[in-house]
Amino acid sequence: MTPESGLPVWRTAAIVAVGSELLTPSRLDTNSLYLTEQLNAIGIDVVSKAVVGDDHQAVADAFRHAESRADLVVITGGLGPTDDDVTREAVAAALDLRLEEDPAIVAAIERRFAARGLQMPAINRRQALVPRGARVLDNPNGTAPGLWIRDGDSGVLLLPGPPSELKPMFEGWCQTIVVAGGVTPIHRRFIRITGITESHAEEALQPYYEAWQRAQPPVAATILAAMGQIELHLSVRADAGAARAALARAAADACTALGNNVVSDEGKTLEEVVGNLLRARGWTLAIAESCTGGLIASRITDVAFSSDYLQLGVVSYSNASKIDLLNVPADLIEVHGAVSEQVATAMATGARERAHAHIGLGVTGVAGPGGGTARKPVGTVAVAVVGPDGTSRARLHTLRGNRQQIKTWASQVALDSVRRMLLKQSG
Repeated sequence: MTPESGLPVWRTAAIVAVGSELLTPSRLDTNSLYLTEQLNAIGIDVVSKAVVGDDHQAVADAFRHAESRADLVVITGGLGPTDDDVTREAVAAALDLRLEEDPAIVAAIERRFAARGLQMPAINRRQALVPRGARVLDNPNGTAPGLWIRDGDSGVLLLPGPPSELKPMFEGWCQTIVVAGGVTPIHRRFIRITGITESHAEEALQPYYEAWQRAQPPVAATILAAMGQIELHLSVRADAGAARAALARAAADACTALGNNVVSDEGKTLEEVVGNLLRARGWTLAIAESCTGGLIASRITDVAFSSDYLQLGVVSYSNASKIDLLNVPADLIEVHGAVSEQVATAMATGARERAHAHIGLGVTGVAGPGGGTARKPVGTVAVAVVGPDGTSRARLHTLRGNRQQIKTWASQVALDSVRRMLLKQSG
């Protein structure tokens, strides 16, 4: 208990997202991502997440399991007026609490409908059922109020599913309930790595893990593999100043261990880093893509103000377009094939010259599922970068995966090639 509030200190949380639609490929549970971020920011670790359908027993079982694992249970969804909205009934049954209609909620819902010139349907009275002893959380953006229940030293928070209703309700609840618990916040730092495997990154970082754990405050580290990159997640529970210092020391260690394979020690994306390097030198970029179909240019332009440095993006998919638009010599394609270091270099040179850019990037490959040969199987991708002084760097890569994965990998390798040339030029 905290002396100033009489509330328990909640250190762990479990999230349960309710909704049969979340078990289909058409809907994503974005609420859990938001809640995890918010809970971490106030010092509460999320130890489990679950998604369950609109079934009374499934919700009750998921709630019991969550409460057995964490100090705080946050349940989203299932608070609407229809028969498949079973969250309040399931939780009340699991806690052996009687549901009672709250006249103030009924009146508030009636007023909400009346403001639109409508009469409240009778089924909306279900949303006024409150487990005995629960605190009602106002919902100015919808008809489903939230509910806060104390179960001994545990806390149970029921929130509506629509994000526009959930977010303001959660933020208000945090200020009045959770922050009063006096939990030391968790601070995080993300380091993005590319050009090496997860195993090589782990091998390079292992000598630092024990020192990070022994430090005061201790720093926890997790390595995650993603498409074309590795992420090192560093976290520390401490006051802001001490946390920043500890994370900065750990990030410096990681950069020493991984060298130029570190894209960013501040969580920036590869396209952001490439853009910042170009802007810092006042240089421009021209891109010629074949197998990636414009994905590289799309990633570059996902960053605001990329017009400062992106001059041109060409999708030269056919051999004819490579010849006509980029002045790739026809005999080069004939001799080496469209997927070759030589043709990728000629594409980069052609794009650079056409746009009068400082750097040219050329990418050509076999994304599949067909088109591969024994010599150049599916996943063969040639990437070339040509710099301001005509210096070029070209490499043939063998990438794995389906068509979309190969395109994504190729865009990552291509952008990283530009990054490495810029770093070399800066040096």
